[in-house]
Amino acid sequence: MDRFAAVERALRNAAPHLLLDVVTGALREEYGAERVELRLADYGLTTLQMVEEVPYTTEPVSIHDSPQGRAFGAQEPRVESKGGEGEATIHLPVTVRGDRMGVLTVTLPETRFELAHLPEIQRVCEALGHEILVAERDTDLYLLARRAVRLTLAAEMQWHLLPGHSVSRPEFQLGAHLEPAYAIFGDNFDWSVSSQHLTLTVTNGMGQGMEAALLTNLVVSALRNARRAGLDLAGQASLADQAVYAQYRGELHASVLLLRFDLATGEAEVVDAGSPRMWRYRDRTVDSVDFEAQLPLGMFEETAYVAQRLRLEPGDRILVSSDGVYESVSKAGERYGERALARSLSAHRLLPAAQVPQAVLRDLGEYRGTLPLEDDALVVCLDWFGRQ
Repeated sequence: MDRFAAVERALRNAAPHLLLDVVTGALREEYGAERVELRLADYGLTTLQMVEEVPYTTEPVSIHDSPQGRAFGAQEPRVESKGGEGEATIHLPVTVRGDRMGVLTVTLPETRFELAHLPEIQRVCEALGHEILVAERDTDLYLLARRAVRLTLAAEMQWHLLPGHSVSRPEFQLGAHLEPAYAIFGDNFDWSVSSQHLTLTVTNGMGQGMEAALLTNLVVSALRNARRAGLDLAGQASLADQAVYAQYRGELHASVLLLRFDLATGEAEVVDAGSPRMWRYRDRTVDSVDFEAQLPLGMFEETAYVAQRLRLEPGDRILVSSDGVYESVSKAGERYGERALARSLSAHRLLPAAQVPQAVLRDLGEYRGTLPLEDDALVVCLDWFGRQ
C-alpha cells in the first residue's frame, strides 16, 4: 500500500507529459523492469499506438491479433515468458471506470517476477489512466497517440464531444463506436451518470463535414446545457430544438433519441425525435423497440416533445443504431436492419457491451461487401444489470 500511495503522489505531481516516466521509474525500482511501454487504442479501435515524444515512429500493433490486443480485449493481464532470454513480459489493460484506454507492457527479469505482483501493478495502471484523463487538458501527447492517421477538422470537433468508448457501473455496462473514425458525417453519442440516473443520447445530424460537425456540436451542447439546468427529458429536447431552429430556421435539423434510465428501478423515459432506432435482446429473442416518432430537433419553431416510458429488466441488452447502420443495404438490396442486425446481436450475446458495437459493425462490413460506407455508422450497446 505504501508503494502504491507513493506512485499515486508522484503521478499527481508530475508534469503532464512525464506520467509514463514516473511509472517506468517506479516499476524499475520495485520490480527491476527493463522496458515499459504504453500504447493507447486509436479512434477506430483497430490498433494500439505507442505513446512517445515523436509520434508514429514505432509501428502500431493490432487490437485483434496481438498479445497486447488480447489483454485489451479480455481486460485481463497477459503474461508472456521468454525462457531463453530469462525475461517475462506482462501486458496490462489501462482502463478507467470501464473506459478501455490502452495497454501497459512491462518487461522484467523472470527472477524478479511473481504473479502476486500483478494486482499492485494493475492498480498502478488504473492510477496512470486517471492521470492521463486529467493530463489531456494540458498536453497533446496522449491525444496524438490515439490517431492512426490525421483527423479531418470535422472529425476533430466530433471526437472532442464524445465522452469515451465505454463506461461501467454496478447497474450497467455501456459501449459505443462510430465509423468511419477519421471522417465524420454528423452522428454522435453522449452520456452522463449521476447517483440516480443514466442519461444517454444518440444524435444523427444532417449534412457532412464541417456543416454536420457544427450542427452536431450545437445539438450536443444544447442538450448538455438543458440537462445541467435540471430540465426533464422533454424539456431538454425542447431547448435543443429551439437552439437549432434559431440558428438554421428549419434548413438543417438533427434526429435524436434521448433516454434517461432510473438506476434503482430500470424505468426509462424516452424521447424519439428522429431516426436513431433501438433493439432489445431479452430471453434469447431480439425485438425492435418502437416509440411514437416525434419531429427532429430544429425542424419547426417551438416543437413540444413528450416523453414515453420503457422498462428494462436485469439481463436485458439494448442496442441503438443510426440509420447508417440499419439502412445499409447488401448487394441484393436488403436493408441490414431487416434481419441481419438481429442475427448479429444474437451471435454476439456473450461479448461484453464494450465489444458489441465493433462486432456489429464488422458484421455490417461483411454484409455490405465491397459497397462503400456512405454515412456514419453508429452503434451503442447497453447491458442492464439493475441495482442489487
